[in-house]
Amino acid sequence: MDQATAVNRVRDGLMDDWKILENVFQLLQKDNTFCVDPQKWNKQKIVSFLQPDELKELINLKIRETEKCTLSEIEQICQSVIEYSVKTSHGRFHNQLFGQVDPFGMAGALVTEALNGSSYTYEVAPVFSLIETELIATVCRLAGYTDGDGIFGPGGSMSNMYGIVMARYKYAPEVKTSGMFGIRPLVLFTSEESHYSFVKASHWLGLGNDNCVAVRTNERGQMLLDDLEAKIMESKARGAQPFFVNCTAGTTVLGAFDDINGAADLAERHGLWLHVDACLGGAALLSHKHRSLIAGLERANSFAWNPHKTVGVPLQCSLFLTRESGELLQRCNSAEANYLFHQDKFYDVSYDTGNKSVQCGRKIDAFKFWLMLKARGYGQYGHLVDHAIDMGRLLEDKLRTRPDRFRLVLQKHEYSNVCFWYIPKAMRVTANKETSDWWTRLYTVAPKIKEKMAYSGSLMVGYSPLKARNLGNFFRMVFTCFPVLQSNELDFILDEIERLGEQIIV
Repeated sequence: MDQATAVNRVRDGLMDDWKILENVFQLLQKDNTFCVDPQKWNKQKIVSFLQPDELKELINLKIRETEKCTLSEIEQICQSVIEYSVKTSHGRFHNQLFGQVDPFGMAGALVTEALNGSSYTYEVAPVFSLIETELIATVCRLAGYTDGDGIFGPGGSMSNMYGIVMARYKYAPEVKTSGMFGIRPLVLFTSEESHYSFVKASHWLGLGNDNCVAVRTNERGQMLLDDLEAKIMESKARGAQPFFVNCTAGTTVLGAFDDINGAADLAERHGLWLHVDACLGGAALLSHKHRSLIAGLERANSFAWNPHKTVGVPLQCSLFLTRESGELLQRCNSAEANYLFHQDKFYDVSYDTGNKSVQCGRKIDAFKFWLMLKARGYGQYGHLVDHAIDMGRLLEDKLRTRPDRFRLVLQKHEYSNVCFWYIPKAMRVTANKETSDWWTRLYTVAPKIKEKMAYSGSLMVGYSPLKARNLGNFFRMVFTCFPVLQSNELDFILDEIERLGEQIIV
């Protein structure tokens, strides 16, 4: 087919092609797409799991130069993708740090996708630019930043990296122009149970993984400040330059919160930038009962928060916030893109936020969160955060009523994470018979039950080891604002783990 014929065919059929949206919207409105009705969870699978080769047989993944599918065939492809995808809004999906989405957030996500804008200039995103500015100002105020700044980024790893880059720029601004040649090695410090994004950032930013120093933690997963100070002194003694400390507010596995005030005292004493990775636990900003978990956040130079985790904003929604004023964020990340960030525009160019970002094109992630807050107010989400944490404590209580079958990793967790082992009937022995071989076998239980979960589609709960404490695999249950669970659902979770657990061989 020649070019003219091909172009004319697309042009002539384009209005009919847009009708696919009507069909897709109908698919999205079916009960088994979102699976949000608690009355139907028993009959709806979270996933119809297939191995990769089996899935390739059911969905034609090949891409060819010439394709021609009818609207009904495209609709069938979409239906198949939905059928074999994980329904993360199913009320029994507890596999990640995120879960069911807020319907108002989903509405916002649909609007932003349909408008297909980009968050770099007011010119192309006037309403969304104002919304992002207002939302950042609100979160800064909640954090206690009197003159803060911030930007939405593509996930928590990047938001944490913003903190490192900004700290490096403040300590050594010449790095932006002349690089890191000739300066002493810059060293950052983070706990051994912190997110791996700091190790990756040390590589990406040229610091080197050896200069990302892991600080020991206590039995609750919190960073030990005496070990932090000792390692800062060790770095200075070997001729390196400490410049950055990360506190974690809600570790990935245990949900532990570091002592921000204690770390702030230490950072001020040594002249270091203090960042808080609150990607998980930042929702405590909204809490009415657990705000003390992040006491001292106002003293941090910066922090990262992912509202797509506990709060239920659709993926992705991640903020980087800083209390540093004087346009430090923009000076750190700006480049002379004269074709985009003109200074002689016909409006207030202070709303052109793109120059603060490392990205050019940037998805509009603020609107869905803003729409949720407009619908409910952040006070309502504070109650939902508290409810999620309360569900964690209730699950701990329920686990303690089944001591022969379940064992907690911590007797009391700080956040909405709950970590525990299931002990199959064949392994229930007296304490003196719990040998190292017994524990080795126990560590195989969670992965085997997880496989049963996947094939049954009835429940999804994650599992993890904890290298810092030399512990093997255990279940990690994480509660989120949505679904808004009741007590009897916790009984189902434990009963289902027991049911599946008696089907495995250990």
